[in-house]
Amino acid sequence: MSWNKLYALRSYLRSSLWIVPFFALVLQQILFRTALVLEEWTTWVPRWPLGTEGTVAAMQAIISLALSFIVFTFGSLLVAIQIASGQLTPRIIATTLLRDNVIRFTVGLFIFTLLFAIGVISRVNTSAPSFIVWFSGILGVASLAAFLYFIDYSARLLRPVSIIHRVAEQGFEVLNLVYPAPLAKHEEGSPPHHRLGEPARIVAHLASSAIILAVDVKALTARAQRADGIIELSARIGDFVSQRQPLFRLHGGAAAVPDHDLRRTVAFGRERTIEQDPTFAFRVIVDIASKALSKAINDPTTAVLAIDQLHRLLRSVGRRQLGNEYIRDAEGCLRVVLPTPDWEDFVQLTCREIRIYGTENLQIARRLRAMIENLDAVLPETRKPALRLERDLLDRMIEKVYLLPEDAALARIADTQGLGGSAEKQHLARCRGDSGEFER
Repeated sequence: MSWNKLYALRSYLRSSLWIVPFFALVLQQILFRTALVLEEWTTWVPRWPLGTEGTVAAMQAIISLALSFIVFTFGSLLVAIQIASGQLTPRIIATTLLRDNVIRFTVGLFIFTLLFAIGVISRVNTSAPSFIVWFSGILGVASLAAFLYFIDYSARLLRPVSIIHRVAEQGFEVLNLVYPAPLAKHEEGSPPHHRLGEPARIVAHLASSAIILAVDVKALTARAQRADGIIELSARIGDFVSQRQPLFRLHGGAAAVPDHDLRRTVAFGRERTIEQDPTFAFRVIVDIASKALSKAINDPTTAVLAIDQLHRLLRSVGRRQLGNEYIRDAEGCLRVVLPTPDWEDFVQLTCREIRIYGTENLQIARRLRAMIENLDAVLPETRKPALRLERDLLDRMIEKVYLLPEDAALARIADTQGLGGSAEKQHLARCRGDSGEFER
């Protein structure tokens, strides 16, 4: 199986709710039949205290409970997904909710318990081993406990702060993958741009139009090294690529690399994912903030919570070496050019839309300023021009939005709580910093 198909399969398995319940079904069949075969090895298990009728009644109760749990779980999950996607963003369905292992394994436990209890009932009249009956009873109690825990867990999971924090943690994971190196103190600006000239050959995207989800960089580097050339990806991860649009630009000996070998290194899909896309976590959180600031929802406090996590992410990005689009082999020769977002991309994605939608709200104007001033104080000098531009744009927006000078003056005060924190000296917290390289 090619790399892109294997990646698509893994991504599908991670975001599919039915996979764990299906394997629970298979596991139940294996375990139940194994227990029947090894019946003579379980004679140490105490005798089941109920008779045939009592056992049947107990198993029927477990079956009823398991069925009720399954129906309630799927029903409430569908409703919760609709509400959460409507109030937050639809992008949390695939990135957060369907990938939650607690939900998947809880449903798997219910399926396992249901089938096990059915198997016990079918063998009560043929003297089912005590081990199986006891185990089924334990599963019933475990399912009840899991259901009670699941209700509490779901209520906490669907809170906006929980969703935003989970997306931010996924963002940190992809940042560690794409930008693992810290920013050198002696760095002066961006790495030099390599002029590659006209490509020897261009490889177009022939499949259906889709979004680039991931790229097998190691395979591309190895192929370029063997061919003694340079492979340039024409679009970056997260970009929409239409049919017959240029996908690769081949330089030097890389022109001899077969087209199908190159296309196998790129995974496509209908919707962006976070695995290799460093800006998508920012995009999801900004979408949540933008929707919270809409007139229909009008929830600026949720937008403040979103800025909190964007602050963490942007602070971490500012301390990383972002010039990773030029990938070299072990000998230091340039082999792959993979476009990646730069610092200005991250800053604009974080600030622009929230500023446009939320400047008229005091909480957003103050919290956005607190983030910008904190980052301006703790990040290296090369990161500050983009931040200061955003602060200037925020000031100019405040001048146009607020008619009363008192409100405009209040909106210019940095406040990490939005509105209600300490007074004008709130921005002095920017000097805090932390001792690690990357804030998490």
